[in-house]
Amino acid sequence: VQLQASGGGLVQPGGSLRLSCAAFGSFVAVNTMNWYRQAPGKQRELVASIGFGGHTYYLDSVEGRFTISRDNAKNTVYLQMNSLKFEDTAVYYCNADVYSGSDYSLYNYWGQGTQVTVSS
Repeated sequence: VQLQASGGGLVQPGGSLRLSCAAFGSFVAVNTMNWYRQAPGKQRELVASIGFGGHTYYLDSVEGRFTISRDNAKNTVYLQMNSLKFEDTAVYYCNADVYSGSDYSLYNYWGQGTQVTVSS
């Protein structure tokens, strides 16, 4: 199973970006899908999470500015980031719990990071 992320870039404060992450490979289903971020010198933190049924969680500092969504048919999670701030600059990683195998075991996977830079 591979998670392929895209959509990072350079944006001015107040701007928007949309990240995408798709799961590829042989698996039964994708359960919870998450976006983490890690800024230089800081620990990786959970930014947003979405369950298979659509239940969401947001880090307090992004609540109201970021929206996580998913397309279960495409095994893809999105992160719409609006009103971006300097402090949102980080490498963003997608992460997912995936059911695989005949025994429906649950495995956790990470995608490659995508850089988001907010700068004027």
